[in-house]
Amino acid sequence: MHPVIVYTLSRLGLFAVALGVLYLLGLRTYVLLAVAVVLSGLASYVLLSKQRDAVSEKISDKRNQPEG
Repeated sequence: MHPVIVYTLSRLGLFAVALGVLYLLGLRTYVLLAVAVVLSGLASYVLLSKQRDAVSEKISDKRNQPEG
């Protein structure tokens, strides 16, 4: 599967998990989305480094290809 798709789906999955856990813990105000975004961002920084590197490499390879 394409690295960009894998990374994007992984980020969305982490957001959904963070949202669900926070909801189950009782956070049911408008702050829920903001906290879920921050937590999923921090988790993705730690957990998805391999996928992020794969996306970076794919983009770099694409930019360095000769046009033709």
